[in-house]
Amino acid sequence: MASNADRKDHPISMRLPEADIALIDRAAGLRGRSRSDFVRDAAVRAAEDVLMENRLIRMSPAGFGDFMAVLSAPARPVPEMAELARRPAPWEPGAAKAR
Repeated sequence: MASNADRKDHPISMRLPEADIALIDRAAGLRGRSRSDFVRDAAVRAAEDVLMENRLIRMSPAGFGDFMAVLSAPARPVPEMAELARRPAPWEPGAAKAR
């Protein structure tokens, strides 16, 4: 039998309102996941997002100058994006004909 020091998994306990549990269970069921798997994946994704938002980016003064020049330059048109913006939304009448 493994001792606690040998375990690789660590439990997390939470108290949630019944409405939250029902919502989580419904979403987990739609994904075909258990509640634990669904909550674990959601928590890990949220943690990764926070860490990526706060990541420090280092660059040389010259590199920073180049970066700022690119950001300050006028935007160049992208023909594919302009064409996409002219298309009617799929839910608009006649959208299927426009393609």
